[in-house]
Amino acid sequence: MRTRPLKVALLGCGVVGSEVARIMTTHADDLTARIGAPVELAGVAVRRPSKVRAGIDPELVTTDATALVKRGDIDVVVEVIGGIEPARTLITTAFEHGASVVSANKALIAQDGAALHAAAEQQGRDLYYEAAVAGAIPLIRPLRESLAGDKVNRVLGIVNGTTNFILDKMDTTGAGYQEALDEATALGYAEADPTADVEGFDAAAKAAILAGIAFHTRVRLDDVHREGMTEVTAADFASAKRMGCTIKLLAICERAADGGSVTARVHPAMIPLSHPLASVREAYNAVFVEAEAAGRLMFYGPGAGGAPTASAVLGDLVAVCRNKLGEATGPGDSAYTQLPVGSMGEVVTRYHISLDVADKPGVLAQVATVFAEHGVSIDTVRQTVKDGEASLVVVTHRAPDAALSGTVEALRNLDTVRGVASIMRVEGE
Repeated sequence: MRTRPLKVALLGCGVVGSEVARIMTTHADDLTARIGAPVELAGVAVRRPSKVRAGIDPELVTTDATALVKRGDIDVVVEVIGGIEPARTLITTAFEHGASVVSANKALIAQDGAALHAAAEQQGRDLYYEAAVAGAIPLIRPLRESLAGDKVNRVLGIVNGTTNFILDKMDTTGAGYQEALDEATALGYAEADPTADVEGFDAAAKAAILAGIAFHTRVRLDDVHREGMTEVTAADFASAKRMGCTIKLLAICERAADGGSVTARVHPAMIPLSHPLASVREAYNAVFVEAEAAGRLMFYGPGAGGAPTASAVLGDLVAVCRNKLGEATGPGDSAYTQLPVGSMGEVVTRYHISLDVADKPGVLAQVATVFAEHGVSIDTVRQTVKDGEASLVVVTHRAPDAALSGTVEALRNLDTVRGVASIMRVEGE
């Protein structure tokens, strides 16, 4: 066993970074045995050096992250500061000065993963980022290595714990959106500004990463169709229950039926209660991977939090350190298929549409005609009248999303349709 330690620089020492430092210290002997050499925390870059950080030698703390990654004796840089800059520049600088990188930065990988992989390859370094997608849940390594000999056709899952907590509370307690959000904030599941979570930006970044790895093609954040879940109401959950469904914010990455393109999308959707994703509660994540030979695989666990995310970071750190000792690098960017990324309009899906309509004869016939004119067939229809107010709920068969969107716009123009109360896709069948 090598006795000279591998030196690690830590960029960021917040919730995740502090856990990474703690585990490196408390599990030092185990990490040494698993890697084949000791690992040493050689520096910690932070914004506020005066803050007390338990278990970290103050002599290691610096505000000059650039100088830290340029030292030349650093073997691995662990980046957990997040955001685009200065993280991007620090990572490429680390490559140039001899260090491999472990990152938890989903936004940066989703936006500039191809360029970062190219920079790593040029310098003969590793770039690992298991923690960027689903916390402690192993997803990237199974997709990139375990399923390397298979063909993945679909990745479907819940990849944001905050939104799942909110939707679960709305489903199980009858709470409204704001009430459920307030509870999530009080418990620390939601940030003071929850926009990245509830508007789907966080999940979209993860979807871009998963789609790129699963389909061996380049998928950027801008390629991902994104819809938030702030408009989901108690009435939507009531409709879902009548269909034997619940509502989840899903990330869906799939290969087209002809294999000629891929799509990635994030949006709320109704899923049957019989589907395993329907039972994912609280702030947990779960992802289904559908492959030709392996069939359907499900990955489940905590998708965020300091300790779970640090677990994924340390797993990557062990792998990168082993590669360093063996003078090798692990799997890099795999985009050999170069498949085009299709638009949301090309996606084939189902809709649940709730309409407020006039209470008079012929309304159903008019609505059905609009669906027929747009080539969308109807699966079920339910019409109700209460206190002089009429409503019509239509569930469609599968059709291109563009046709369904066109149908909804035409319905809005009918003089017998007073409003579209809600629109939601139906998935997971």
